[in-house]
Amino acid sequence: MVGAVIDVEPSELGRLSRGLRLDTLVRLRWLAIIGQCAAVAGVHFGLGFRLPFGPCLLLIALSVAVNLTLQIRHPASHRLSDDATTFLLGFDILQLALLLYLTGGLQNPFSLLFLAPVLISATALTPQRTLGLGMLAVGCATLLVLVHRPLPWRPGEPLELPFLYVSGVWTAILLGAAFTGIYAWRVAEEARQLAAALAATELVLAREQHISQLDGLAAAAAHELGTPLATIALVAKELARRLPQDDETAEDMRLLREQVERCRGILGKLTSLGQEDEQTEFLETMTLTHLVEEVVAPQRDFGMPIRIGGRGEGPEPVCRRDPGLVHGLDNVVDNAVGFAETAVEIELAWTGNEVSVEVRDDGPGFAPEVLLRLGEPYVTTRGHDKRGPEEEASGHGLGLFIAKTLIERGGAQLQVSNAALPASGAVVRVVWPREAFDKKTPAHGEKAGLTR
Repeated sequence: MVGAVIDVEPSELGRLSRGLRLDTLVRLRWLAIIGQCAAVAGVHFGLGFRLPFGPCLLLIALSVAVNLTLQIRHPASHRLSDDATTFLLGFDILQLALLLYLTGGLQNPFSLLFLAPVLISATALTPQRTLGLGMLAVGCATLLVLVHRPLPWRPGEPLELPFLYVSGVWTAILLGAAFTGIYAWRVAEEARQLAAALAATELVLAREQHISQLDGLAAAAAHELGTPLATIALVAKELARRLPQDDETAEDMRLLREQVERCRGILGKLTSLGQEDEQTEFLETMTLTHLVEEVVAPQRDFGMPIRIGGRGEGPEPVCRRDPGLVHGLDNVVDNAVGFAETAVEIELAWTGNEVSVEVRDDGPGFAPEVLLRLGEPYVTTRGHDKRGPEEEASGHGLGLFIAKTLIERGGAQLQVSNAALPASGAVVRVVWPREAFDKKTPAHGEKAGLTR
């Protein structure tokens, strides 16, 4: 059974990988709280130095309250938004600045802890937010150079460090915040890029696995359906012989036999996907117009007008007949015929650099909520089409997914959109680089995987 594909665009992987887990930030703050309590208690009780013990405990209790609130309101696996992470790291900087104000400012050796929130920000937030937090830390350090309470020391022996030394500490904080911030951001960004590349590769491999599984299912279906289809063809042939030529059901029997032969042709395409015959390759070349005519021919039986127009620069491009490409374009045209109200238009264009096929219908178009996800399996907008108004259609969104994968194997890009207002309908555009479409280039024969 074909599994589901994770609904994450590769372009979103980098943004999602930045989210900082709440549990990580809470654990780091608990570690800071334990360190602050140990430092304040050790200085006050162990060394016997005088310091504003009560206000210091109050600031530490405020940090404890923030941590408890976060743990109560959110699960440990919750990922913080960039705004929430910035706010919490800014709170940590301000809380540390107030503690340092009470305990000697930059004369306190623990002033280097200003670097910790900046370092965390560099690994989890954008450079702009890290720059803002770094400026906040340096600004707080600058104020502490000028305004602070005395450094706790022995009674009767006040300790005043030279201004030059304090300026050196300030410079160390400034340079440390800049260097560690840039270094940590660069290392984290490389790790994120590697993780995003691996995730994108997994998505591509998953897509290839889907189409490989569908190829196997298609071959199995073709094998299983071959016998009953042959029986239907035999019975239809015998009934046609028995009916008089002028009987009113003779035309219906003729149409039934034609559709049986079409079913046989479709099964033949399914079993030949991906197969190549080098000995007959020179016999299977065709122009772009002939390729589209071959795709459109079976669709004309449904009575929907299909108009084909072409324009281009220079000679018309020529390609080798590829069963996968034919089947992919057939799915695109089949979808347009199923939804069109009055007609389907196919526009062919080519230049020296690219070849394009644009399929337009005048139906309702794609629903906005699924337009961006079309081309992935199990995403469909199919309801009632022109072939079965009395029945609920059972589309699973595999048609466009198969078409997209088969077409992109040959180096093309499939673009899906709605017609610009006031027109209505869907627009599907397939674009190849000219060298990938032309039959003489090596790129045309490379079908092992998606070409980018």
